[in-house]
Amino acid sequence: MELLTRAIGPIATNVQILADPITREAIAIDTAIPSLAWITGELAERGWTLKLIVSTHGHWDHIGDNAVLAAQTGAPIAVHQLDRERLVHPQPVMAPFEIPPSVPAVELAEGGTIRFGSLRLDVLHTPGHTEGSVCLLAPDEGLLFSGDTLFAGGWGRVDLAGGSAEQMAESIARLGRLEPGTRVQPGHGGSTTIEREAAWIELVTQSGRLFA
Repeated sequence: MELLTRAIGPIATNVQILADPITREAIAIDTAIPSLAWITGELAERGWTLKLIVSTHGHWDHIGDNAVLAAQTGAPIAVHQLDRERLVHPQPVMAPFEIPPSVPAVELAEGGTIRFGSLRLDVLHTPGHTEGSVCLLAPDEGLLFSGDTLFAGGWGRVDLAGGSAEQMAESIARLGRLEPGTRVQPGHGGSTTIEREAAWIELVTQSGRLFA
C-alpha cells in the first residue's frame, strides 16, 4: 500500500490517499476543502485512478471537497448510513466557508470491506463522535484510519450534534482490542499506535466511561 497524507483546511484535517502500487487504483479519505488540487495532482503524477471517496463521518471539515472531487474523477462517495444526511444536507457549524452538498452512492456498514486493487479495508462502525462514524482497518498492513474517533492522546469531541460519551467509550474500548502494533492515522494530528495509547484506553475500558 502506498499512503499519502496532508493536513488541509482551517482545522488541519488529515486528507489521505491510499493506492495499490501494482494496479494503481486509489481511494481518498476525508476530502477537506481545499484538497481537490492536491489529490488530483498526486493522482495525475502517479498515474493512479481514484475508485472511491470515503468520509469517516459527516462533519464539514471532512467532506467539503467530496462533490467537486467526485465530479472531476467520477469516483463515488461512501459514508455510513447514519451520517448520510450530513453529506446531503451539510450543517457547517463554525465553518468559515460554504460546504457543498454531496450525494453518497456507497454505504459503509459494520463488517463491510472496501477493496481496491489487491488491498482491503475493513469497516468498523465506531459511533461516539457522530452516530455514523467509522474507522477503516487495513489488517494486512496493520494500519487503522481512525477518523475523529481515536487521536494520539485522546478521542474526538462528544459534545457536538450526534455525539455520545457512552458510545465513544465503547468505541475506544473496541479499538483498544486491536493488535498493539497497529499504526493509527487519525483525522487530525500526528500518527500513533494502539500500544502507545494503551494506558489511557485501558482506563476507559475498565471504567466504561470517558474521563476528564
